[in-house]
Amino acid sequence: MDREITLEVDGAGRASTVDTRTSLLDALRERLGVTSAKKGCDHGQCGACTVLLDGRRVNSCLVLAVTADGAQVTTSDGLAGEGPHRLHETFVDHDAYQCGYCTPGQIASAAGVLAEVAQGWPSAVTEDLVAERTELTDAEIRERMSGNLCRCAAYANIVPAIAEVAVEQGVRA
Repeated sequence: MDREITLEVDGAGRASTVDTRTSLLDALRERLGVTSAKKGCDHGQCGACTVLLDGRRVNSCLVLAVTADGAQVTTSDGLAGEGPHRLHETFVDHDAYQCGYCTPGQIASAAGVLAEVAQGWPSAVTEDLVAERTELTDAEIRERMSGNLCRCAAYANIVPAIAEVAVEQGVRA
């Protein structure tokens, strides 16, 4: 069964007709031509398809496109806007990529992490759950980014890239 959906993708209104079984990832890539989010495992285990859906990070391969009807979708490309997002710059500065395949998902997820921490959301490793603010330690970054895999193992550079932006945004001391 097909259904018409409308999404705001990276700031632009987009409409498409999709089968009700179509994932958000497939709608983005195959129907709308938005290729920033990558298809990795197609099972929600690698994070290559991470996008922000109404500001919250999701694995777009696990979200049905019809459930996102009317939503705002932001990809790594959409974070850039008129120029590179600060996360794009620090990933380059810290050599936080190798082949680059996972990088769009990593960057979208990192933007979600920074927003979550700014809102005080704890993670599984947050030490002081009663604190007004969660401190974004390296352990917090690793835990929060654990859903994003990098086959090239650039993790040692991804954490400091995110940490630099966190310091600039005031979510890390």
